[in-house]
Amino acid sequence: MKIIIAPAKIMKIDRDSFLVESKPEFLDKTKVLEKFLKSRSEDQLTELWHASKKVTEQSIEQLKNMNLDERLTPAILAFSGIQYQYMAPDLFTQPALDYIQKNLRILSGFYGMLRPFDGVCPYRLELNTKMKGFIDYSLYHFWGDAIAESLFKDDDTVINLASKQYMRLVKPYLNENRKMITIDFQELKNDQWKTVGVHAKMARGEMVRFIAENQIKNPTELRDFHDFEFQFVPEVSSSDHYVFRTNFDFKRR
Repeated sequence: MKIIIAPAKIMKIDRDSFLVESKPEFLDKTKVLEKFLKSRSEDQLTELWHASKKVTEQSIEQLKNMNLDERLTPAILAFSGIQYQYMAPDLFTQPALDYIQKNLRILSGFYGMLRPFDGVCPYRLELNTKMKGFIDYSLYHFWGDAIAESLFKDDDTVINLASKQYMRLVKPYLNENRKMITIDFQELKNDQWKTVGVHAKMARGEMVRFIAENQIKNPTELRDFHDFEFQFVPEVSSSDHYVFRTNFDFKRR
């Protein structure tokens, strides 16, 4: 069983908490992207990134200093979005850390797919970026079925805790021998059950920790997840879509 999650836009450098244990599987393809980005002018990068002037300037400086082989941060520490904060990998037990290196995968527009202790450097490249001037019109086309092939090489089930944008790296390549279970976190808003982005990210992070600390091997065990008072709802779930609902007051957190 593999678990997939999305990256975060905000990245940091941390070379002290954990050691880098491995290199990204698709590093050769990442170097193609690095070469392309470094060949772009400042105006071209501004158009490519669609970011504020401040973010663009920071990202250009980041790109100038980029070295894919040295002074790297473990991927699980490099991303610092809400999901990663609630996952809190720095508090994991050693068995949980071993578990995520084997089973957790971080999808990425720049790296394709990462193990938690693959060494990475900060980058800016969203998966849905329009790749004007690149050899491929989109990163979905560039990565193709490579991520799915790797995910399902030794497993037949993937737990999807990624966003819709990133699950598209896997979903088109499912078949009768490849199962993906999407986890959906919902709360009641205006008499309707809805997914609230920020709260879903919090729950995804907590669920990764729950899976790792409990060394879960069978997807049905995910139904015992109750952080933020979430409850599995069988009536609206299916074999490939697990729905969790809560009335938790997130203002308390």
